[in-house]
Amino acid sequence: MLELHTMLLFIGASTLLALSPGPDILFVLTQAMVRGSRSGIVIALGLCSGLIFHTTAVALGVAVIFQTSALAFSLLKFIGAGYLLYLAFMAFRDATKSKLNMTQPPLSLSTLYKRGILMNIANPKVSIFFLAFLPQFTNPALGNVTVQIFSLGALFMLSALVVFISVSLLAGRIGAWFMRTKNGEKILNRIAGTIFAALALKLALASR
Repeated sequence: MLELHTMLLFIGASTLLALSPGPDILFVLTQAMVRGSRSGIVIALGLCSGLIFHTTAVALGVAVIFQTSALAFSLLKFIGAGYLLYLAFMAFRDATKSKLNMTQPPLSLSTLYKRGILMNIANPKVSIFFLAFLPQFTNPALGNVTVQIFSLGALFMLSALVVFISVSLLAGRIGAWFMRTKNGEKILNRIAGTIFAALALKLALASR
């Protein structure tokens, strides 16, 4: 069982980390602006669900593979970079269409949720970060370390979810206002595409 002061310290650190500029919060921000707050919240749920994978990887020691195996690390990061490039392509493609010519139905909530999960899982640096971060708040004297790791992972997910939902609500309002301006949708899609492409490049160039 984690001590109260440890939990509070961890929640504070997790909240600050979730607020710092990174792939996940930028993903939520851009998608909420382009698709609305509800879509941003669903993607946030997907991203935080993906953290279960990384928490489990740390608890079971799998994250060490990403830290020590160049092949495993490179394979996963290039999958993630490729997916981000695909999202960038889709955003730029949507930017070339007017609202009147949009014939494709909006993405379903399940698709957005899966998109958030894949976006998070395909970044091996999250597992490596968790491997370095979570154990610092464990104490073998308090019981099973694996249980403590899962507890800390759950607290991190809750902290990140609160931050991401708040960002979604704010970004959704800004996006709704922007959509009412001339060419607002096209501009937002171009911004989103640029951010996705930049994140893909950053991930592809990432090292362990």
